[in-house]
Amino acid sequence: MRKLTQRRAVDYTSTAVRYMQTRMWQRDCRDRTGLQSTPAAAIDMLPTVAYSDNPSTSFTAKFVHTSLNKNRCSINCVLWTPNGRRLITGSQSGEFTLWNGQSFNFEMILQAHDQAIRSMVWSHNDNWMVSGDDGGAIKYWQSNMNNVKANKSAHKESVRDLRTDLKFCSCSDDTTVKVWDFASCQEERSLTGHGWDVKSVDWHPTKSLLVSGGKDNLVKLWDAKSGKELSSFHGHKNTVLCVKWNQNGNWVLTAGKDQIIKLYDIRAMKELESFRGHRKDVTALAWHPFHEEYFVSGSFDGSMFHWLVGHETPQIEVPTAHDNSVWDLAWHPIGYLLCSGSNDHTTKFWCRNRPGDTARDKFTMNQNQGYGDPNPNLGGRFPGNFPVLDQPLAPGGPFVPGLTRNEGTIPGVGAAMPFSLDSPLHGDQTQPLPISMTLGAPPLPPGPHPSLLNPNQQHQQQRYQQNPQQQQMPPLPMPPPNMQQLQPPSHHSLLPHPHLPRPPQMPPHGMPGSLPTPSMPGSLPPMPGQRVINQSNFLNV
Repeated sequence: MRKLTQRRAVDYTSTAVRYMQTRMWQRDCRDRTGLQSTPAAAIDMLPTVAYSDNPSTSFTAKFVHTSLNKNRCSINCVLWTPNGRRLITGSQSGEFTLWNGQSFNFEMILQAHDQAIRSMVWSHNDNWMVSGDDGGAIKYWQSNMNNVKANKSAHKESVRDLRTDLKFCSCSDDTTVKVWDFASCQEERSLTGHGWDVKSVDWHPTKSLLVSGGKDNLVKLWDAKSGKELSSFHGHKNTVLCVKWNQNGNWVLTAGKDQIIKLYDIRAMKELESFRGHRKDVTALAWHPFHEEYFVSGSFDGSMFHWLVGHETPQIEVPTAHDNSVWDLAWHPIGYLLCSGSNDHTTKFWCRNRPGDTARDKFTMNQNQGYGDPNPNLGGRFPGNFPVLDQPLAPGGPFVPGLTRNEGTIPGVGAAMPFSLDSPLHGDQTQPLPISMTLGAPPLPPGPHPSLLNPNQQHQQQRYQQNPQQQQMPPLPMPPPNMQQLQPPSHHSLLPHPHLPRPPQMPPHGMPGSLPTPSMPGSLPPMPGQRVINQSNFLNV
């Protein structure tokens, strides 16, 4: 009997329903609910279109499922149906295989071509699919996989790429790029300018503009109406294997056997950025359907890299995504799933991480483990190869021995506060810990400095501080005029004004308010009924 295994299912219905509920009251990303790193927050996930301001939410690096045909052969191209319910794969044996888009199980297989399938593309009205094979044949298919037309002599050699609508284009190893009329399946123009095999072609999203790349290391722009060559880019040093227009219509992404991905801007007709990181030929590219700056690349060694425009290094690396070269990549229409077809005979599905997920599969085990599940192989080091500090530097001093890192530390206070672990709320304080305070001495209490008092007066002052309501401190003598003034607790001294006397200070709470004192030189005699303040009880600081 077949071994029963749990089949993963990735459902986009719940996120779409949640998005329709929240968009009734959310203006934009300012009102969006933040996701916590717990599995319970999965119900608040939204489709990728809702996170248009943050492309990192659409990184599909989590492995979901591997689909494998009984007739094992290379998967040359993968393509989602327009409604996203099924995935169509084209194999080296000329077969179409349909896989379910949610549970990823097998649905149907048919012999579509006599030779290896090299390209598949849907028309913009989602009613027709065009495919090309190694023998130069082009076939039309309906959405129910009914073959309605076939042109077996479209090209003399392999049809490498297709793009379709009322007019569609194709490229081949016979060094030509051809423009066809879709209704009659008749050739309208043949664009000759590449000196060798043409490996990829793409039609502009909105304009009559074609881009092609070939074995002559050139990327060429064509006018589809007149058939004229408009420009050429000479940035690559080896065969150009893939070219892709961005959905904004301004960027062209190219990749080839020189292991470099280049981004060109047709407005300035110059290269914007080069992406380096692959160790083998870059064989596949795919722009995200909603995030215009996010794309994925596949390599001849089976690795897959996730990139953002403006960043030279890849955001995510999956070095062992496949055991052999990645021939094609395809995004789900709503951008939450990525499919890859490879020369190792497998079709793999990749999805976004859910809140609280841990990277535990064999493809991401050596990657960042930033979900609260550290990799034990790192041996006390962060994924970025930064050593972990044995004792973190707190503003108030090091952590106290015997306490764990989360006990007794209040962020922003500075020192580890001693708490009793016996009480339920940890609120009973114990003896203070021997921790040096680095923020300066506490302010002095009101009154003269204790060093200026005789032993009898010091004893009286201590008694008063203990019982201020019961004891009254007798008047103290004035300090000598040539005595140096005491410094305040701060680091900067207070300079007295050279001409104006300091105003009298009010007595603190609990101090006697009216005590007899001799009048100071230059002061006015007290008025009848006026309270006299004993100025000898205060310091002129």
